[in-house]
Amino acid sequence: MEKNNPKGWLYLLPALLFLGAFMVYPLIDVLIYSFEEGYNFASQSYMGVGTYNYAYVLHDPYFLQAVKNTLILVLFTVPISTGIALLISYGLSSIQKLRNLFQTIYFLPYVTNTLAVGLVFMILFKKNAYTDGLANLVLSWFHAGPIDFIDGPYWAKMFVLCFYTVWVVMPFKILVLTSALASVNDNYYKAAKVDGTRKGRIFARITLPMISPTLFYLIITGFIGAFKAYSDAVALFGTDLNAAEMNTIVGYVYDMLYGSSGGYPSYASAAAIILFVIVLTITCINLLISKKHVHY
Repeated sequence: MEKNNPKGWLYLLPALLFLGAFMVYPLIDVLIYSFEEGYNFASQSYMGVGTYNYAYVLHDPYFLQAVKNTLILVLFTVPISTGIALLISYGLSSIQKLRNLFQTIYFLPYVTNTLAVGLVFMILFKKNAYTDGLANLVLSWFHAGPIDFIDGPYWAKMFVLCFYTVWVVMPFKILVLTSALASVNDNYYKAAKVDGTRKGRIFARITLPMISPTLFYLIITGFIGAFKAYSDAVALFGTDLNAAEMNTIVGYVYDMLYGSSGGYPSYASAAAIILFVIVLTITCINLLISKKHVHY
């Protein structure tokens, strides 16, 4: 078979053009903007070229707060959502009756509008003059609270944001992991049972290695999705996230472009490039780890 077949490149040409126009070119354009100091979008002019935009962003307390919030969101929601999804998927794989019904129930939050779910969470956790919310009602059973999870202390607001994010992303992970578990060859389990292997050892030595590519995929996409979080915070705390101390890196970029502090595309571009570098670094680290722990 001929290796250098020009027809192959012809088939790839539409995808390459699409990637070049909507991914490569915008990335290069943002990189250029990030070094143009004092860029004026209306006149398409700038005062100079340098690293001042990066210095400003890295010393901006709003950006540092956004980085802190995003890192907390990533470190807590990705492992927790993946772990819970794995346990639920493993339980569903052992259920024969009503399995499809349970899968549908678990998948419902994923197809529900994000802002609608955020509104429900705000009602459940928000403390107002008429009610303390369902969460505080539960806390009162243990003689604790009430706590204003929406307008109260930082740790309470971060707890709600993490809880909400886990709730939103977990259904997709359950669906993918359930399919991965169903694809594991039963002969491995039969051989292990013949040898009298315990269930815990079967799960650790057979199930996890066989679905490790799927787990790795969910972890990578989970990290990327958590770093891009913005609508979740808006759904819970409104559009003025800086005042609520709950902004994210993507929210900071949006504010620099269109928010109350908007009109600074150079600062927004610098923040976007910093986010790109962070995500790329973590992705590369995960790829290196996967070489030892992922079995294809």
